[in-house]
Amino acid sequence: MSKVLTDTLIKLHNDPVLFVEEILGATPQPWQAKALRAVVKNDKISIRSGHGVGKSAYLSWLILWFLLTRYPAKIACTANTGSQLSDVLWGEVSKWARKMPDGFLQLLEIKSDKIELTGAPDSAAYARTAARDRPEALQGFHSPNMLFLVDEASGVPDIIFQVAEGALSTTGAKVVMCGNPTRNSGYFYDAFHSMSHRWDTMKVSCHDSTLVSPDFIRDMSEKYGEESNIFSIRVLGEFAKEDDDVLIPLHLIEDAVKRDVDLTETAPIVWGLDVARFGNDKTALAKRRGNHLLEPVLHWSGKDLMETTGILLTQYEDCRFLDRPQEIVVDSIGMGSAVVDRGIELDLPVIPCAVSESPSLRAKYVRLRDELWFKAREWFTGLDVRMPDDSQLIKELSVPRFSYTSTGKLKVESKDEMKKRLGANASPDLADAFCLTFAGQAVAAHHGRAYFTHNKEMEYGDSAWIV
Repeated sequence: MSKVLTDTLIKLHNDPVLFVEEILGATPQPWQAKALRAVVKNDKISIRSGHGVGKSAYLSWLILWFLLTRYPAKIACTANTGSQLSDVLWGEVSKWARKMPDGFLQLLEIKSDKIELTGAPDSAAYARTAARDRPEALQGFHSPNMLFLVDEASGVPDIIFQVAEGALSTTGAKVVMCGNPTRNSGYFYDAFHSMSHRWDTMKVSCHDSTLVSPDFIRDMSEKYGEESNIFSIRVLGEFAKEDDDVLIPLHLIEDAVKRDVDLTETAPIVWGLDVARFGNDKTALAKRRGNHLLEPVLHWSGKDLMETTGILLTQYEDCRFLDRPQEIVVDSIGMGSAVVDRGIELDLPVIPCAVSESPSLRAKYVRLRDELWFKAREWFTGLDVRMPDDSQLIKELSVPRFSYTSTGKLKVESKDEMKKRLGANASPDLADAFCLTFAGQAVAAHHGRAYFTHNKEMEYGDSAWIV
């Protein structure tokens, strides 16, 4: 390394903002400049933020600055998913590294999961996905100059942080966490609450970043409402204002959207159809195969019952034979009964489901609908489930509350109750369709345990259910 490069890097040792400006040719936003300087003064920094404010750029700048201005140095980088780490963060590092003058760029060897200081194997940045079943991937990192970076920290399991604490045992070791505040518990949450005295914390809303389009903020406001948890998390960078009676916490839904897991190919395909009753309600069709919701929930309005049956038939016939559902569970209350009638005539695998009838666990739930919603919540608590980024469905799943009756039974907020609380457009039609996918015989056969299963030997109008 030339004396000029060496002197320059020594000069930038305690000035990451100048490094970004002079070496990378970028102008940090005010929050990024503040957060860069915070790393020099503090060993523990935690930043919660809205969506798209420039977190990945900030972390990539830290990686390049720390690795080039310290020797020896090690940086352990992790995130909640492999794609967030390799595609987003590592891609951002590569982009900014290419903007450096050739003399600086030649000091680095950038690989798919590692960035080495040329000729110095004891100085490198490592990409390690935060996997609950492989926490040991972050063990063994020690260096006189140690930096631990966590992207989308709210979604990283606590066990990862517990293992990584070993890397922070060296005096002067630093840790920086960034992320949307999607979870109201865990290590990231505690950094802003019970452990806030140990952390230098920051909040960055979308209003604080010039990178976020005003149209995005306006769209989020109109779609979800400024009082919603989704707006609080994705725009304001605030933790969700979740009450104890929220049925499905938003962080469970967000985790299922971000998670990268394989489809259970042997699981049966089950569709759920919630038929619109009147007014602003929508008819919705959900398609699930085991641990995957296969696609965004299809929905429509303004169609009569025969048109609805025609849409259902078209969806069925357009599927490859192996992709056709073994069961189509239809809410048979009211207008849905006509769709059941016609579907059976068309030889579709329709299963009627009267969600207002008694549940299988009568001592625990008021109605079958309540039991199905709690089965849906149980599905989201799994570590291997995935759903598309369906904004309307996310909103509807995170809205309902639950309560206990005087006899101790669980009751989920009804559509009419939600409309009274949130307005006429609050009906969770897409979410109800999704919940219906947990009421089929095929699911019971696959899991080998009790699910709500209609006895096909009975007439479809009979309210009896077997488990």
